[in-house]
Amino acid sequence: MLNIIEHQDLTLFNTFGIKAKAQKFVSINSVLDIKELILKEKIFGNKILILGGGSNVLFTQDFDGWVLHNEISGTDILEENDDFVLIQAGGGENWSDFVDYTVAHNLWGLENLSLIPGTVGAAPVQNIGAYGIEQKEHFTNLEAINLKTGEIISFTNNNCLFGYRSSIFKTTEKGNWFILNVTYRLNKKSHPVLNYAPLKAAFTEVDQKNIKASDISQKVKDIRNSKLPDPKVLGNAGSFFKNPVISQEQFKLLQGEFPEIPSYPQENGTVKVPAGWLIEQSGWKGKKYGNTGVHDKQALVLVNHDNAKGSEVKKLALQIQSDIKNRFNITIEPEVLML
Repeated sequence: MLNIIEHQDLTLFNTFGIKAKAQKFVSINSVLDIKELILKEKIFGNKILILGGGSNVLFTQDFDGWVLHNEISGTDILEENDDFVLIQAGGGENWSDFVDYTVAHNLWGLENLSLIPGTVGAAPVQNIGAYGIEQKEHFTNLEAINLKTGEIISFTNNNCLFGYRSSIFKTTEKGNWFILNVTYRLNKKSHPVLNYAPLKAAFTEVDQKNIKASDISQKVKDIRNSKLPDPKVLGNAGSFFKNPVISQEQFKLLQGEFPEIPSYPQENGTVKVPAGWLIEQSGWKGKKYGNTGVHDKQALVLVNHDNAKGSEVKKLALQIQSDIKNRFNITIEPEVLML
């Protein structure tokens, strides 16, 4: 039986620790739960927020609609041979715990994505990525239920239209689907990805044949812990902004003025520039504004110092965006969903 809670406090359901309330809140623990909700409550057409770990959302006000908290758990091996494993996890599984599980079983593919907050169901929505890989590189399919019809559909890699921190579930199909489970194809044989400079440096003296997935996972955790604040100690949503992608022509103009600007050439000829560098160069790193501010170790992270309101954080984000646009003629887009 579904437990629908009215005016639920969301403070503990978002990693920013922002105080807000949901008009209606319901935990989804199974396919039967979400089917019952769709059939009995006819929720489609109302404002709907599907909430996982709350690590990529900023509440600027109370949410006047339905919050569906994905708590579907379970991890299963669907197929296995000498080379790879197809592994499926429930949409409500903690992503970091799921990666730890794969690493503990000597499976390669997700180790670079260790310690990313959130849930398995949120990973393809955001097409999470870090330290040289994106989840789409090992994603095979997901099952999702249509919130209007109750029909369950399998989405393949191509169906999801993955982009940089984006997917069909953030664009044309936003709010239409509830993700039940996700399946990844992981390697049994060694396959280290060391494109990210600090990772490459850490394993320069190590024979790649001797590197284990757990070694990379631990190094990634060390890097993240050294740069990113623990949300349990200091409220935040990780990287607040996406790294902007600009044209080669614009990059050359910037490079002429800022020779030290870091860059990551893309396959299509464009150039990705670190948003954190742009923000730091503009003097925002470590700045505190009222109850919010920019983290002193990572300029990409906006933090809740002391009972900040979501509107305060949003105002700071808009000020940073405006400053970067004025200084560099670059628009940095938020990675975090502001509601």
